[in-house]
Amino acid sequence: MMKRYLLCSLVSALVGGLTTSYLAEDFPTARVGAQESGGPPEGFAPPQAPRQSARGPDVVERLPADELTPEERVNIAVYDRVNRGVVNINTKGVRGETFFFVEIPTEGMGSGSVLDKQGHILTNFHVVEGAREIEVSLFNGKSFQAQRVGEDMSSDLAVIRIEAPPEMLHPVEIGDSTRLKVGQRAFAVGNPFGLERTLTTGVISSLNRSLPSRNRRAMRSIIQIDAAVNPGSSGGPLLDSRGRLVGMTTAIASRTGQNTGVGFAIPASTIARNLPQLIEKGRVVRPDAGIAVVYQTEHGLLIASLAPEGPAERAGLRGPQIKRERKKQGPFSYETQQVDRAAADLIVGVDGTSVTTADEFLSLVESHKPGEEVTLNVVRQGQEISIRVVLSESES
Repeated sequence: MMKRYLLCSLVSALVGGLTTSYLAEDFPTARVGAQESGGPPEGFAPPQAPRQSARGPDVVERLPADELTPEERVNIAVYDRVNRGVVNINTKGVRGETFFFVEIPTEGMGSGSVLDKQGHILTNFHVVEGAREIEVSLFNGKSFQAQRVGEDMSSDLAVIRIEAPPEMLHPVEIGDSTRLKVGQRAFAVGNPFGLERTLTTGVISSLNRSLPSRNRRAMRSIIQIDAAVNPGSSGGPLLDSRGRLVGMTTAIASRTGQNTGVGFAIPASTIARNLPQLIEKGRVVRPDAGIAVVYQTEHGLLIASLAPEGPAERAGLRGPQIKRERKKQGPFSYETQQVDRAAADLIVGVDGTSVTTADEFLSLVESHKPGEEVTLNVVRQGQEISIRVVLSESES
């Protein structure tokens, strides 16, 4: 028994010595001595601190270029180019109703894009709708009170302005949305919390969608994207792979209320067309044909109501006719009225282009300016005729 115990002890000592020698050779930092304790072991390189990028103090180069994929390089380049031009917008207002005659305060949040060095900022109408106070936070955390410049409910566009030093303003370049293709990569940048800009990526899922605006007017040519739109990012830019604004995120359709649904953006073509009027006049001036209500049929648009003394009525277009008939019953006589809808004109085209929906009609009319003339192709009593209408200025 004693011999077996001595043999086991000898084996354990030999194994322990070999293990200590092996660890000491493979891990020299485990050695502690007077000569080695003053610095790192030979060949040891401490981790480097992140380098500041020349593109801006908030951009940090954390990885060498050769460790990035081509797709990652594009993502980083787009973010680096645009992120300082995306702002955070916080609003304060009150609800429409009151509780025991006390106004109930509300707060809102969204994003926006810097347009120029004068401090103009583009965002959604619904982001600043009803706001009494609008605060804008820039990329460096500086905040400024904003003033309204122009708003358009029909296209969900708004322009606000801040008094900020020009060196703090980094305008976003507006691109061309008419050349977008389904499948093209898209980048959505937002500033939902005023702390750091966010970037999400995806593709253009569809083009020429329609969405209802706040005043129930259809917004046309809407871009559909599958890039996640984070809460508070509404009003931020939608970018192409060169960092140009091709749209502005405006809504998300989701059954869960999260950012996993379908995103939508107002096209840059609509923005570029309306921006000058929003900045100069404070609103968008649209042409008006003076046709208030139409019924959509299989063969065209049946006029249901004309604006009194409007362009269409002055041009001779006809709505439903009221037939009055006087009847007598015994010693009494009375008058009856009957609306004859069949007497109304049926609009089938504008300037020779056929229309079957109200959206098509509005698109063709709004391609003109107030004061210009359009030709409405209508069917009256079975005969197609052309009527020239001089467009007026819309009040909406």
